[in-house]
Amino acid sequence: MEPQAVLTLAQQAMFTLLGVSAPVLGAVLVVGLLISLFQALTQINEATLSFVPKLIAAIAVLLLVGPWMLTTLVDFLRRMLLALPEYAV
Repeated sequence: MEPQAVLTLAQQAMFTLLGVSAPVLGAVLVVGLLISLFQALTQINEATLSFVPKLIAAIAVLLLVGPWMLTTLVDFLRRMLLALPEYAV
């Protein structure tokens, strides 16, 4: 397998990973910022206050976007498995 092919496969894998994880990470980031703003305004410094809303947001996004994430990952895996004979030396 040529080095360029390996880099291309790694790049495709990283872009797929970034695209699939972006909705969950974005939601958790927004909730974390809102909770931090709330804590700064009210001067409540409770560590568990930020954990539960982030967990709920992550679960909600996974429920909403989970089927798309699974389809995207399965399609990527299918493309990689079908491309294996091309890269076999």
